[in-house]
Amino acid sequence: MGLPLLFAMVLHEYAHGWAANRCGDPTAKLQGRLTMNPLAHIDPFGTVILPLLCLMIPGGFFLGWAKPVPIDPRNMGQPRRDMALVAAAGPAMNLVLAVGSALLFTLLLSIDPTIGSYWSKSEEISPPDTWHQMFLQPIAVMSVYSVLINVLLMLFNLLPLPPLDGGRILTSLLPDTAAMALRRVEPYGMFILMGLIILDPQIHVIHTITSTLTHSLSNSILSTAIGLGAGNTP
Repeated sequence: MGLPLLFAMVLHEYAHGWAANRCGDPTAKLQGRLTMNPLAHIDPFGTVILPLLCLMIPGGFFLGWAKPVPIDPRNMGQPRRDMALVAAAGPAMNLVLAVGSALLFTLLLSIDPTIGSYWSKSEEISPPDTWHQMFLQPIAVMSVYSVLINVLLMLFNLLPLPPLDGGRILTSLLPDTAAMALRRVEPYGMFILMGLIILDPQIHVIHTITSTLTHSLSNSILSTAIGLGAGNTP
């Protein structure tokens, strides 16, 4: 799970920097952040410590983030529109990665259909007994986790709460007065988010995203990809 999560977070931030550069802001590029090298994007707490803590807590939330890329809207031709595009680039990258991971799983399934037995509910699942299965099955497992992780990150970041991407997209779309009011929330956004997590047993906002919506959309992406693969099989 760790490798798909790392790639999902790193490429999410890379997409923000790439979109900003295309919109006229080279800040991320000039600071060496327009790279796919994970070391340039690692945030010690959000990329390492928090995911490990989440794994250690049974039934807890699985959250994490990479170091945000620096962006200067003053370099953009149309700051409001361009900031919406830059904010949307991260979740869009996660969607692309989720679809790509589902297609990879479908390809592996077409090469060796037995790898699908890993998710069988039967208790009598034999371990991989050929080098073929031993090589393909771990990749297949990571590809499925990649779908789940990328869908989760996409939905979570689309919450309409600054400084999350959804909040910045909404800020760019709202009229000036409403946008200014939403910007004032940004310094307190992470505290509001933590409050939502703490109160989630009562309000079920985060659970709906991390469980219901994530699994529903992930299953839809996987089943569609598998269906396409089956339809192309002679």
